[in-house]
Amino acid sequence: MHRFSSDIKIIGVNPYVSVPDEILSAIFLKAKKDKGPIPVCGVINNKPYTQTLVKYAGNWRLYINTKMLKNSPKHVGENISILIDFDSRSRAIPLHPKLRVALDGDPRAKEVYELLTASRRHEINRYITNLKSDEKVKENVDKAIDFLSGKGRFVGRDKP
Repeated sequence: MHRFSSDIKIIGVNPYVSVPDEILSAIFLKAKKDKGPIPVCGVINNKPYTQTLVKYAGNWRLYINTKMLKNSPKHVGENISILIDFDSRSRAIPLHPKLRVALDGDPRAKEVYELLTASRRHEINRYITNLKSDEKVKENVDKAIDFLSGKGRFVGRDKP
């Protein structure tokens, strides 16, 4: 783990901190990349977090959401202590069993699903997996199949 402190800044409505270059270099080395989102984990105010480092407007940022720091937008300007490191754990979300059955029953939708980017498949899987009731799972699996078949919207998207 790498330790640093930083003032919380804001861009748009998103609070973030800038990670020092020497720590970024160490994380890039462990991640074996320095492009695209990089999974990280650590501790803020004695509370563990998992997050993704992202490069936006030319700078790497660790966005501070409300799960990491309660009421984070109200903390803009505060100096916080942060532990951070590359997170090598898989963040893959397995295909929900009901979505798997639906895709197996609709070869065209399955073909479109498999052609989606990994992040789009992850988004669909996460959305359906996080639903609380079986009724909502069924309803949204049906919407996902319609979306993949070119009918309707799903997770705020018009077409796959």
